[in-house]
Amino acid sequence: MELARIEKLLDAYFEGNTSLAEEAILRDYFAQNEVAPHLAAYKPMFDGFTLAKKEVSKRDVQVAEKQFTVRRWWYGVAASVVIAIGVAGFVFSETQLTQEEQEALIAFEKTKEAMQMMSQNFNQGAEELSYISTFTQTKNKILK
Repeated sequence: MELARIEKLLDAYFEGNTSLAEEAILRDYFAQNEVAPHLAAYKPMFDGFTLAKKEVSKRDVQVAEKQFTVRRWWYGVAASVVIAIGVAGFVFSETQLTQEEQEALIAFEKTKEAMQMMSQNFNQGAEELSYISTFTQTKNKILK
C-alpha cells in the first residue's frame, strides 16, 4: 500500500503537483536504507537534495544596498514632467492646415453649396414638369 502511494507521489512530484508535506514524505522514504529496487534510481537524487539543503556557505556575503540619492529622485521627477508635457502637447495641439489645404476646404464648401442650390432648382423644375404631364393627359382626354 505504501509503495503504491510513494509511486503516485513520485509521479505527482515530477509533474510539479505536490505539496511541501508530500515532498517531505518522499524525502523521508528515500532517506531510508530500504528502497524498492525499481525506485532505487531516484535515491541519489533525493540524497543530493538533502545534502544541498545542509550546505552552508563559509563566506560572509555582503549585499550592497542601493542608495537612492536625491539626484536620482530628481531625474525621475524631471523625466515624468517631460513625458507629461509631451502627452499634453500631443493631446491638446490642434492640427494646423496648410494654406493649400485651407483653400481646398473653402473650394469644397462652395462647391457643396452650389450643388445644393442646383439640386433645389432641379426639384422645382421637376415639380413644374409634373404639372405639364397633368396638362398633357387632360388635353389628350379632351381631344379624343
